[in-house]
Amino acid sequence: MRSRYSAYVLGLIDYLLATWHPSTAPGELELGPVKWLGLEVRLAQAMGEAGVVEFVARYRDAGRGVRLHEISRFVREHGRWLYIDGQMQGPD
Repeated sequence: MRSRYSAYVLGLIDYLLATWHPSTAPGELELGPVKWLGLEVRLAQAMGEAGVVEFVARYRDAGRGVRLHEISRFVREHGRWLYIDGQMQGPD
């Protein structure tokens, strides 16, 4: 999760697509002009080859502060963790 957050901060679209599971990956990815402010990992659990990460990422978009609270699912294939999908959470 931390490496994917860093990829969003740095605009590394190729890395984001490479760490997305092929069954759910978008064909293309565009990143908006946002300023990322921080990441808080609230929970990280691995259960064999599956994993769950709950996080809150903060960013600024057009001067407005935004909090992205998500529970993400990952799967490990060939030794690499791949992002499957995420479920947005309501306000804290």
